[in-house]
Parts: sequence; structure tokens; C-alpha cells
Amino acid sequence: QVQLVESGGGLVQAGDSLRLSCAASGRTFSSYAMGWFRQAPGKEREFVARISWSTFSTYYADFVKGRFTISRDNAKNTVYLQMNSLKPEDTAVYYCAAAQIISSISGDYNYWGQGTQVTGSD
Repeated sequence: QVQLVESGGGLVQAGDSLRLSCAASGRTFSSYAMGWFRQAPGKEREFVARISWSTFSTYYADFVKGRFTISRDNAKNTVYLQMNSLKPEDTAVYYCAAAQIISSISGDYNYWGQGTQVTGSD
């Protein structure tokens, strides 16, 4: 069992940076792949980024490549999402999730946090 709690969301202006954190409980955090997803009002949840559990290999959605960076600290049971050059269209609730396989599909993730709101403005 893994419990996830996101933090770090807020109101930002275009071009600002923000770092989201996701703290995990459970002794097996290091054996899970971690992902970030987001859901904007009226839209479906979409994949943002993922990181594997051992090699820390990463993969990003095209719309965040070069702007967002996912990382993890297994000693702290925490995964991060560094977001730079934020745009108004990045406004969404951001969720972290844990999966036992490496995937970009939300249905493959077993555990989800409650989400943190990021609101961007011009």
C-alpha cells in the first residue's frame, strides 16, 4: 500500500517556475514507477511525466519537454516535478501516482494522490 500527498501548487504568472512535491508513505516506494498527471477543467486527465524506480529513466509528454523535470529521492520517499516557463494552459490539478510497471497510461497506476492545483495567468 502506498499513500501519496502532493504539495507545492499555487498561483503563478506566465514564465514563472514552481516545484511540486509528492510524499509517499510505505516501505516499497522505491519499487514503484512514479508519474505526474494533470486534469484541466472540462478536460480528461492527461499524462505529464514519469520516472522509473531504479534507473530513474524519465519520459515526458511533448507539451512539457524542455520545461518540466521529474525527479525522485527514494531516501525521502518523494517525487518532484520542477515546472519552468509556465504557461496559462498549464493550469490544472496535478496528481502524482505510483505504478508497478513503467507506463504513461493512467489506468496502469495503482495509487493516486489527492492532487494540487496549479493556476497560471498571463
